[in-house]
Amino acid sequence: MKKETGKILVKYLINFGIAALITVAVFAIHGFFTDDLANNILVLADGFSISGLLLVLFAGMIFVTSKGALIGISFIVRNAVLALFVPMGRARQELYKDYRERKIKDVKKFADFSMLIIGLVYLVVGIVFNVIWYTNFYSIPG
Repeated sequence: MKKETGKILVKYLINFGIAALITVAVFAIHGFFTDDLANNILVLADGFSISGLLLVLFAGMIFVTSKGALIGISFIVRNAVLALFVPMGRARQELYKDYRERKIKDVKKFADFSMLIIGLVYLVVGIVFNVIWYTNFYSIPG
């Protein structure tokens, strides 16, 4: 196995493990082992949907950050901390133009889709369990 392939596999395994931990945590919170099959399928749907959605949203946040969309917020927070908590911090403040140019040089290109792919797989599994629950167990009252 090549070194690059091993690194990619490790990234996928880490993301899979994180998603599995979130899913198990949701199972534990909802109480998975019940006698009711409908409740078990609903808990499966919740567990996989929540973990998949969290991973997809986190991958989106990393993507947005990699494009430099949050540089303005970090500039404001940095200057507020310098002005309020650091003695003589105002002397180290810089213009937004200079700060943005410096940060744009440091921005890494978003090339890791492992979190997005694992999140989408978990989300699709959660949607499948939701469809199973709605087609077999959901009844409209009345």
